[in-house]
Amino acid sequence: MSRQQDEQGVVLTAYTSNSEALTAIGCKEQPEFPGASRRTGQYNVQRGRAAAAALGWSSGKAPYQRCSSQDSLDEQAMVDYFTEVEIIQRSGDTETQEEVQLKVADEGEQEEAWLMEAGLATLFDESASDGEDGIALLSTLTRTQAAAVERRVETLKQTLRKRNKPYSVPDVREIFKPSPASQSKDQAESTGRSGSSEQEVEGLGNGAGAYAPGGGADAETDINLEVSFSEQALTYKEGLKVTQPQNEADDRLPDFRVSQDKTGQTRVGDLSAEDMKKVRRLVLIEMSALFDTCGIEVKAHKALKVKLRESGLFGVSLSTLLEQDQRMIPGTRVPLILQQLMRHIEQQGLDTEGVLRIPGAATRVKAVCHELEHKFYEGVFPWQSLKQHDAASLLKLFIRELPYPLLTVEYFSAFLSVLKLPTKKQQLQALNLLVLLLPEANRDTLKALMEFFQRVTDHKDRNKMTLNNVAVVMAPNIFMCKGFRSKISEQQEFAMATGTANIVRLLVRYQKLLWTIPKFILNQVRKHNMENQRKMNRDRAVKKLLKKMAYDRERASDKQEKNSEAEGGFIRVQAPQFWKGSMSVQLTEDLKASDVLVHFLSQERSLSVKREDLCLYEMGGNIKERCLDEETYISALLELNPSAEWVIKSVQH
Repeated sequence: MSRQQDEQGVVLTAYTSNSEALTAIGCKEQPEFPGASRRTGQYNVQRGRAAAAALGWSSGKAPYQRCSSQDSLDEQAMVDYFTEVEIIQRSGDTETQEEVQLKVADEGEQEEAWLMEAGLATLFDESASDGEDGIALLSTLTRTQAAAVERRVETLKQTLRKRNKPYSVPDVREIFKPSPASQSKDQAESTGRSGSSEQEVEGLGNGAGAYAPGGGADAETDINLEVSFSEQALTYKEGLKVTQPQNEADDRLPDFRVSQDKTGQTRVGDLSAEDMKKVRRLVLIEMSALFDTCGIEVKAHKALKVKLRESGLFGVSLSTLLEQDQRMIPGTRVPLILQQLMRHIEQQGLDTEGVLRIPGAATRVKAVCHELEHKFYEGVFPWQSLKQHDAASLLKLFIRELPYPLLTVEYFSAFLSVLKLPTKKQQLQALNLLVLLLPEANRDTLKALMEFFQRVTDHKDRNKMTLNNVAVVMAPNIFMCKGFRSKISEQQEFAMATGTANIVRLLVRYQKLLWTIPKFILNQVRKHNMENQRKMNRDRAVKKLLKKMAYDRERASDKQEKNSEAEGGFIRVQAPQFWKGSMSVQLTEDLKASDVLVHFLSQERSLSVKREDLCLYEMGGNIKERCLDEETYISALLELNPSAEWVIKSVQH
């Protein structure tokens, strides 16, 4: 990548190929910044400070009030941001980087790609292999989700008509036309609901339960995971609730709470790969429905084409890194070099003032980078001689040098668009969905980074690195990615700076919530599985009928025995990794997953396994498998999944 640089300023080589990124975060272009250079993409820190003073920011006025995405990133915080940008530019990174302009998908192309990713290719291609599964998926959708699908099908249909191409896209009214049986069933289910906390698979409809905004003082800080986010947004919109953005101090962001769910919370990694595939499809539809409901258009970019290194540490794709690492340590989920850099910074002490903010010596960092490339996997790199600030600079370099953005090309614009949503709650809901959409390697790596940043801010009294400080320093490293080069004014750069810093703030502050799978999505997965099971039962070949009947009789006998045992106040728990038999556990209203684990360990005292290395799994019925939160109430989960079996397995942390 060519870098323009002179004595007056440095080039900002960040973001998308046009001013869409600014629009994405809800900020309108302002008149040119006072004292700014007319040369595209350049920013001078000293000139920026003078301009800030000219706008009155140094007189105590809150900056950036013109942009609705701002909370409380003050002048000094943003000076830190552009100081970090200057450091990045002066560091030079790699000597040669190809600058790639991203292309927004053509009309119709984006809709076709979206439908394929959502598992609904059958809606425009009758030969698609996932036809039956797609139909089962459609049966689980909420009204806002169905509207999102209809919108894209109709757009694709109109595009094909313009091109005079033959097409087999069905009429959207036919796609979602409910059968009389399903209508009566939905009405019965709706009548049978007694509250969102008791919505279960056979009575949850399509995940669009009742939602009452503004219901009490706690309503604004409660996160409802049982009702579709897009349905909540529609209710909010129809209620004409309008709130003005408020400036929130660094560590006074709202303490959003998730109400206790007796069936347990589900974290990323708790489900099988098969069910996670369904989760991802539903989350894509839900995310699109949420933005559609709020009137926000998000344009996806095509994956940029860059020449990838096939080995090494810096400038290597996450997938390649993990392939290398897993040959050394099977099961590695976060690149070893990143893990070691974070570990080294912590071992040097997180009380160091300016950790992450103060850069290492540029020439020394380059030399260490070269040395790591040759010695890391050999295990002979002298970690004891690596200075803490140099390690922090290497960590940031690792993130910037990824050939594809950590937040991915496909969803980069969607992340930037989050701040256009009208409330902080909706912004978090969108971020939750986007995190779940990330590829597994990106999601796990992002989580490791957010956890590390949180540990840094835990020492803020000594290291002077508050949440704001960490966000403004790390934002340019996360968002200044190869291929996202811009030609925008300095004023737009300021808006981008504050917007991206606020996104990082939210990712760090609410990471526990953001890596949770909403219950309404999980309920839709359960319903999807049930629809598939019914379809399999209906379509079983005649030649297997006798065998099936014999099998069903055997299973019915087993199920009757199991149900009679549960009705008698016991559940049967298996632990095939540790013993061949099973154990009976008395079922009470207060029995939790943690109690089952305690009971198991008390029965098998000879085992050397620790409790934190065990998990009770819900298996079968309407879910493939699910590692249970220890606070899960077994009786409540049995009502949700009466055919579930209970298995104890060891888990890898």
